[in-house]
Amino acid sequence: MDTDADGATDGPFDDALTPAVRAVPDDGTVEGGVAGPGPGDVTELTGPRRTLDPGIQVVWVLKGVVPSLVLGGIVGVAFALLPVGSPGVGAAVALVAFVLSAVLSVLRYRSWAYEVREDSLYLERGVITHVRTVAPYVRIQHVDASRGPIERAFGLASTVVYTAGSRGADVSIPGLSPADAEDLQARLKRLAIAAEGEDAV
Repeated sequence: MDTDADGATDGPFDDALTPAVRAVPDDGTVEGGVAGPGPGDVTELTGPRRTLDPGIQVVWVLKGVVPSLVLGGIVGVAFALLPVGSPGVGAAVALVAFVLSAVLSVLRYRSWAYEVREDSLYLERGVITHVRTVAPYVRIQHVDASRGPIERAFGLASTVVYTAGSRGADVSIPGLSPADAEDLQARLKRLAIAAEGEDAV
């Protein structure tokens, strides 16, 4: 057994005590591992400002039918009980409510837009009150693609984004085709994972 000048002893197990070192190329990948999305990958996942599928207007109009009928029924019963009342008033109120619901659905569709940016998901919507929402990817917890009964009937779907923070911070993008909803779900998940990695660094 040999002894160095500094007192260290060379033995048969020296190689086993040598710390393992993995080569890290300049592009950030680790040998034998999988790299996270790089700047180029993030850019490929983004997209321009987009609007909803026009079919969502029909879905919103149909969802307004029941409230219109309920309102018309209540008004009709109330007027029928009056001495000079007429049950026809309820039908008129229901018709007016339905027309207003249809107009609101069209305006609502025209106000809706979303954009997948490099650092956040941007949304615009609202008729009376115009709302702009910026959801940073680092705050996204998970993303779902959902389809209600009426949406399935018209071949539409929604993407729901759940974010960290106060209650009511979740956002939903309706009026997407099932393929677009699943694609948006996958892209947002990858962008959220990339943002989480950058934030950790």
